[in-house]
Amino acid sequence: MTGPAAPLHPDGPGLRPVLPGLLTLVPFTLLAALVLGGWPPLRRLDVAVTGHLHRYALDHPAWVRVMSVWTDTFAPMPLRAAALVLVIWLAHRGARRLAGWVTATMVLGGLLGPLLKLLVGRVRPELPDPVAQAPGLAFPSGHALNATLAAGVLVVVFLPRSGTPAGTGQPGTRARSTVRAAVWLGALLLALVTGFSRVALGVHWTSDVLAGWLLGVAVVVTAARAGRTRPAPR
Repeated sequence: MTGPAAPLHPDGPGLRPVLPGLLTLVPFTLLAALVLGGWPPLRRLDVAVTGHLHRYALDHPAWVRVMSVWTDTFAPMPLRAAALVLVIWLAHRGARRLAGWVTATMVLGGLLGPLLKLLVGRVRPELPDPVAQAPGLAFPSGHALNATLAAGVLVVVFLPRSGTPAGTGQPGTRARSTVRAAVWLGALLLALVTGFSRVALGVHWTSDVLAGWLLGVAVVVTAARAGRTRPAPR
């Protein structure tokens, strides 16, 4: 395929070695081991952060409303629905391989989260006068995981399209840099604020959210390496 839509495609057939991607699982595995072992410093940190944010939430109802709107807007199901729209759009443009990569990334992460919750079996915080409720187990945070997956998809799909097809002067360079910065900023805000909202609302420990971020990065990197899909170089 030629023209502006060409950067949407992965960069060639075949598989890359996935070892670098799998190595990103090491921090997640270490964190899971610390949680399962009840490492006291991590437990104290989780309790301290959750307690501080809970007290702040009780004193600031408007803050709770903002966090609640954000966490509901960027919950796993809305993100999956958005990913489905993206997959249809990519397939319509002829980028079927990239559409398949987006599907595989979201599905793999979506399956890993609940499975690991069952394996770890960690309960959510139990707070006096909770400002929010959430069902199920805690580790890893599904919101943080799926938001990170969506952020990775955002970068892989749209960062290569940040170039300006016409013009080669400095204005084009500035425009390209602005778009690239917007893509990265949007991806970071999506992942970081969504994860933070879960701790702010008292429905996850900090380590749950950190685990969701780490697992999401591991899935995106591994899938990208396996499918030879990566953002265009600078």
